[in-house]
Amino acid sequence: MNEQRRQILQMLAEGRITAEEAERLIDALEREQPASPPGAAPRPKSRPRYLRVVVSSADNFGGDGPGRVNVRVPLQLLRAGVRLASLIPPHALTKVNAELNRSGVPIDLTQLKPQHIEELIEQLDDVTVDVDQPDAKVQVFCE
Repeated sequence: MNEQRRQILQMLAEGRITAEEAERLIDALEREQPASPPGAAPRPKSRPRYLRVVVSSADNFGGDGPGRVNVRVPLQLLRAGVRLASLIPPHALTKVNAELNRSGVPIDLTQLKPQHIEELIEQLDDVTVDVDQPDAKVQVFCE
């Protein structure tokens, strides 16, 4: 671990900066790192950390002026959700699955495993959805 990153983590541990500030500083450090010299092995692609949904509308969703919604969901939240789902008793999962199915969401939570989420997150990195309409724009992507 380089010295700058260690200092950022130390400040976070001491409570001198927030987790969000630490994340921004570490991201800035990663952007500042020089490109690899020619002939060096390419740096592996970093794992996506967020699922981002951006909606822009000319009519402000029924209000005055243009509107914008910007949702940034940490993918770690998905991972934590899968781990929590493994704690639900089997008889409760059966009831949850039945209710989800009745609501039109055909999913079997008993089949949800942490390795499946990791595979999903790896594939999400390659997904970008752009929807352009005359009065609205929707973007879904990982970063």
